[in-house]
Formats: sequence, structure tokens, C-alpha cells
Amino acid sequence: MHPKATGIAPDESLPPAEFRRKRPLRWYRCPVEPSELRALVQRSDTRGLFQAVGHLAIWLVTGASALLFFQQEIWWAFAVALFLHGTVASFFTAPHHELCHATVFRTRWLNEFFLRVFSFLGWLNFHIYRFSHTYHHRNTLFPEGDREEVMPETPSLHPLYLLQLFTVNLTGGYQSRGLVPNLKQFVRIALNRFDNPFNSWGPELYEGFPKQRAKAKAWARTVLGLHAVVTVFSIGIGEPILAVIVSGSPFIANWLRYFAGVTQHCGLRSNVADFRKCVRTVTLDPVTEFLYWHMNWHLEHHMFVVVPCYNLKKLHRTVREDMPPPRTLIGAWREMRETWKRQQLDPGYAFDTPVPASRSRERGVADPLAASMGGLAPSEIA
Repeated sequence: MHPKATGIAPDESLPPAEFRRKRPLRWYRCPVEPSELRALVQRSDTRGLFQAVGHLAIWLVTGASALLFFQQEIWWAFAVALFLHGTVASFFTAPHHELCHATVFRTRWLNEFFLRVFSFLGWLNFHIYRFSHTYHHRNTLFPEGDREEVMPETPSLHPLYLLQLFTVNLTGGYQSRGLVPNLKQFVRIALNRFDNPFNSWGPELYEGFPKQRAKAKAWARTVLGLHAVVTVFSIGIGEPILAVIVSGSPFIANWLRYFAGVTQHCGLRSNVADFRKCVRTVTLDPVTEFLYWHMNWHLEHHMFVVVPCYNLKKLHRTVREDMPPPRTLIGAWREMRETWKRQQLDPGYAFDTPVPASRSRERGVADPLAASMGGLAPSEIA
């Protein structure tokens, strides 16, 4: 296991499939009429292209601006453009997440194509993530079965950490991918070392799945090779700044992605089969919500995984009477920081989100679409 404290004894580091057999979970889901749910799960190539191409276009514009200002030696403008470029690139984890769910495009090959584009640009391994994230959704904040998010975590505002988040993120942290640990992870996976493939996961993530493990190794080698080509090409044409703009961008100006991403689960209850208690929705401005691929509607996403990201706000309007009110970003951070301070004195404390009285479970449970993982889970663990 990863050295992070999980509350799991070493002999309990069992494969998550075994946890599922040992402790099947019956999640509470807000009742939704089957006809409404089927309308909400409809995918659209047009909306998917707007989201994916739009994100890439913003990244290209900010990157081209940074390159132009660098060549013209307008240093203040270069610094601003590079800061914006990194801010946009730090959100590549969002399309990677959504495309792993395979809910963005109606046409499958478009989903797979853009998944590989964002995974390459963002230094992300979608093979590992699909495995980990399947268990995260099935066992959210049950640490025996979900080691992608293990509470408690620290919503850090340490000045030196913030300095990295606003400049170059070298060491990383919770919901923050540092250059050094990310590169080390890719090298380890490329060398077929899966001692700590992702977050708090150890080798048990791939126990019994050698073919899937081989795919993760191959993709790690592909990403390392492609970024090596970018670096050699950039140096070869006398523009090494290109390597920074292309390969280094996900590790520059990670501030906004960090502030938005930490709100998903931090400070909330573990070991409770009610997403309203262990997942948090926040409201964001339209630009940040677009870059985040609407994952601020995170509670809705967990409750109905197969709903495309661009329909989550509409889903919220459908179920809001059965949901806690969304937090603002500032409100969520205040809640997390207050929870963290209490945890210094009481490590077992977690914020218990007030929720409306649960309505009938029958419709939500009877409809298999409500609990579907969609295209997320690899066939071996579906």
C-alpha cells in the first residue's frame, strides 16, 4: 500500500473485487422517472466536439500567444500567457476523466481518439484510471474498496505550496499533480513496476488482470516516447520553449484546478452509502465550469454515472428537492478548512452534510440504468 494512512490494516489490503463480494453496497439514489433519465443520458457528438475542441482551442491560443511573446522578448506578456496556458492545461484531467467514462460522444471512436489526445497532453494513463475510477464509483469513500480517494485529506493553503500552484508544480499533493512524482510514476509503470500505480493503490489494483496491466505499461511507454520526441524536436529547431509549452504545460499554474478539484470529497464522511454525504457539488463561473467539464456538479455525477457532463446541471434541476444545496467555491473551502481544524483534535471527525429525508428508493433501484457504470469499467471488472 501507499504509505498514506488509510485506516486499513496491512492484511486487509485485498483486491477491490473481493471487497465487493464481502460487502455489497446499496447506494441511495434520488428517484428519477425512467423517461427523464433516458433523456438525460443521451450523448451528443456535437456537444462533445464543442467541449473537446473548445478546450483544445483555448490551449492552442494561449500556447501560441506564449510562444509569440517569448520570440518577441515581451517578457511580461509571455509570463501572463504562460500562466493562462498552464491554467487551461491543468484541467486536462477533466476531459481525461469524462472520456474514460465514455459518456461524451455518441460515436465511440471520437471518444477514444480524444481520450488519447488529452491523456498524452496531460501526462495521464487512462488504462490505470479506468480501473481505479470504477472502484471509486462503486465504493466511494469506503477505503477498503476505494483507494483513489482516502479521507481525511488536507485542504492545504500553505504559502510554499501555493507558490508552486501559482508557478511550477514540482512536488504535487492532494488533487495536484507535480512534475517530479508524475514523471517518476510514468517511468515506474513503463518499467512494469506497479507498487504504487495511482493515489493510494498498491499492486492489488491489477491483481489477476495481467493483460490490462500490460496495456497500462504500453501506454506509459507511448507517452514517455512522444514527449521525448516533442523535446528533441523543439531543441532541434532551436525553440526549446516549445517543449515547455507542450509537455510542461500541465504542471504550470495549477491553482484553479486545485481549488476546484479539492472540493469533490475532502472533509466528507467515509463508509456511508449515500452520495449526498460523501460527495460535494459546488457552483462555478461559466469559464471554470467549461474547463472543468462540468464536474463541479460532482454529486449528480456520482449518483448517475452515465449522464454526460453537459447534462449534469439539468439533472441537478430534476433531483434538487432530494439534494443538499450546492456550495459556493468559497463556502466549500470554508467548510473544508473548518473540518480540517476539528480533525486536528478529533481525527475521526468528518462533516455530516444535512440532507432532505430520503424519498422512495424503488424507482431509482428498479431502473438498472440508474446504477450503470456505462463505458467506464473494463470488461474484465464490469
